Amino acid sequence: MTHIDHPNIVRLFEKYEDDENYSLVMELMNGGELFDNILKKEMYTEREAADTIRPIIDAIQYCHSLNIIHRDIKPENLLYSTKDPNTAMIKVSDFGLARFISQETLASTACGTPGYVAPEILRLQPYGKECDYWSIGVVLYILLCGFPPFYDENTVVLFEKIKSGHYDFPSPIWDNISVEAKTVIANLLVVDPARRWTCEMLLQNPWIQGHTCRDNVFKR
Repeated sequence: MTHIDHPNIVRLFEKYEDDENYSLVMELMNGGELFDNILKKEMYTEREAADTIRPIIDAIQYCHSLNIIHRDIKPENLLYSTKDPNTAMIKVSDFGLARFISQETLASTACGTPGYVAPEILRLQPYGKECDYWSIGVVLYILLCGFPPFYDENTVVLFEKIKSGHYDFPSPIWDNISVEAKTVIANLLVVDPARRWTCEMLLQNPWIQGHTCRDNVFKR
């Protein structure tokens, strides 16, 4: 975090160490988690979802430019700066699982949060920044419908679903969501990491930019 300076990433101001503890002085975020907002709203309009995910993508692209992967992107780790919806900024937090990588040194540790973790991690394969693209896809899916693409009470079964990459857009809730939104998700939740859309591709996408979003929302 001492290497990071981005408006959509929670800042680290100071760090202190004594014989027993590390203490981090972090930017104050009073607005709560994206997770809580999802629970309150149930689901977002397409425009709200695009506006929410776009700065997250920009922040992760910035991290990747520094060869840093986050490895734990989820709504609980996306915080709002204030409670005022007109001024609140969403920021990426919790770099406890983040690490540096390079083309020669990929990550190999099996880590992350069940439901958001990429299949290559579960397959115990060396992996890189593509794992963050997968997690962004999961978060976007949840924003648009209020539930995750992969779910099971049994973690072993859940991990098998993720590794297979099998998910769907169940009716009726996804019937009113645009093909453009589904296309973005379908190009992130791809088992082969080499085929996933990158942050650069996402930020150039008309739906992510807000040009082809539907503004309507339908309650469950």
